[in-house]
Amino acid sequence: MGERDGVPVDWDSEFDTPGTIDTIVRDLQAAGHTVHCVEADADLPGWFLTHAVDLVFNIAEGRHGTYRESQVPAILESLRVPCTGSNSVVLALAIDKAKTKQILASEGLPTPRWQLFPTSTTALDRRLQFPLMVKPNREGSSKGISKESLVNDEVSLRRQVTQVIDRYRQEVLVEEFIEGQELTAGVLGDVVLPVLEIDFEPCRQSGERFYSWRMKEFQGNTALGLAPRLFCPARLDPGTTARVQDVARRAHQALGCVDLSRTDIRLRADGVPFVLEVNPLPGLNPVDSNFPVMTQAMGLSHDALIQRIVQLAMARYQMGRSVSVVGSDGWTAETRSPDRQMVGGQGVQVHHQEPSSAYAIASDGFLMARTTGGVR
Repeated sequence: MGERDGVPVDWDSEFDTPGTIDTIVRDLQAAGHTVHCVEADADLPGWFLTHAVDLVFNIAEGRHGTYRESQVPAILESLRVPCTGSNSVVLALAIDKAKTKQILASEGLPTPRWQLFPTSTTALDRRLQFPLMVKPNREGSSKGISKESLVNDEVSLRRQVTQVIDRYRQEVLVEEFIEGQELTAGVLGDVVLPVLEIDFEPCRQSGERFYSWRMKEFQGNTALGLAPRLFCPARLDPGTTARVQDVARRAHQALGCVDLSRTDIRLRADGVPFVLEVNPLPGLNPVDSNFPVMTQAMGLSHDALIQRIVQLAMARYQMGRSVSVVGSDGWTAETRSPDRQMVGGQGVQVHHQEPSSAYAIASDGFLMARTTGGVR
């Protein structure tokens, strides 16, 4: 995986496509909400200083900085503007794979043994057993991960570590590769979703048997051998399913996630589920993203999913004069509170409109949206 104009070819892979944004906007508008799309750029703080909204539907990945995913929530928290999803601390922790693994380990959750390489000459911990996976420590959407990331000897390890450091300008996470089934499990509110299995057997010709950047970017391309089979619910017995879902729930709680999250897991042959990472800002593309696949498997349509996320956030902030969310799949929820809600005890008021509320979507996908869809 090379570079384009001096930057990695995958640099913009985290950003949502215009189609995803348009779908979320339509889902909110169909429920009677007024929607303002706000670009997550340098002008964002000023926009919220001059516009009053009830709630921000946050899908912004951030553009710059070590913990970029936390930037929009941090700005909104400083302005006391409610938003969906986890707070800035959770998003900062989750984007740092090593810190996430430290938290998981402290909670007794299985995660592959790992080592952080600040430099390419860092001494290898001899307790680590090959094959090893090499990945940037602070990237999402499988950025920096290719078939060359799976190494079987120290020479290949050094070469890959050097390449990642040079390309992504950050420390490198090296972890033991877990042979087994690739799974992902989502949490929505206090509900653990059906487990999704990603079967890479049809991708054998590509040499990639895990979620690389190419696998996510070109998923479904049979000519490239990048068409894994998805099974939701996963092909697991009830006991194993329960263990995987419990691990996802505990990981969600360990990091402090709220509203929604997706946990990526490798299931070893002996039935032990190993957490690879936790994503508190999972993709919501109705076609390509894994999270909607899981919610659809439990009968939750995409528009009902979006409304459920809104309802969960409003319940946390105790907002809404009378907010009802009713989906054809049977999801029904209602919250009631005063017309004006004091946020943070500082006298900042969230104003409610009649008959609908104002929602802002904070996104960084407008100017730098990818031209090719992919799985998040």
